[in-house]
Amino acid sequence: MIRTTLRCAATCIALLLVGLPANAQTAALATNFSAQHLVYAREVADASGLTKPLDAIVQDVVRSLEQMNVTRPEIRNDLHAVIEALRPELEKQKQQMVELAARTVAGRMTEDELREVAGFFKSPVGQRYLETEPLILTDFVRDMGTWTQNIAEFAMHRARDEMGKKGHALQ
Repeated sequence: MIRTTLRCAATCIALLLVGLPANAQTAALATNFSAQHLVYAREVADASGLTKPLDAIVQDVVRSLEQMNVTRPEIRNDLHAVIEALRPELEKQKQQMVELAARTVAGRMTEDELREVAGFFKSPVGQRYLETEPLILTDFVRDMGTWTQNIAEFAMHRARDEMGKKGHALQ
């Protein structure tokens, strides 16, 4: 479970940062944004679901820690106390990642653009979009899998046909 969540988070972060040269990443994080710019960026990051995997990662980390007592039930109470003591620290670390996400978003869009996007997500149609987006993505990923298989078969058949015209048989 934790591996799946970590893969999901890594994918989200990679998608977020794809195409950013290293110096642009540093510049986006180092830029002094206005407080309001960051507020809008956080709203957009949260509403768009960018930060959603962070909660799942923290939950998986806690779950993993809780499972440590499976083979040693005598430590259950002590481990539970340690986990509870760690929760505020884990939340603080999660908030640092939320801040990073907000700064990354802020580095890509102006304050005015983010205000409009945040407003859209708060609107009835924006709320409807956020409600249906997971379903849309699920359908798209399913359809993309079918398309990937179809295009691979198409390309293979065409390549075989064209190579056959040149006197070469492809297996």
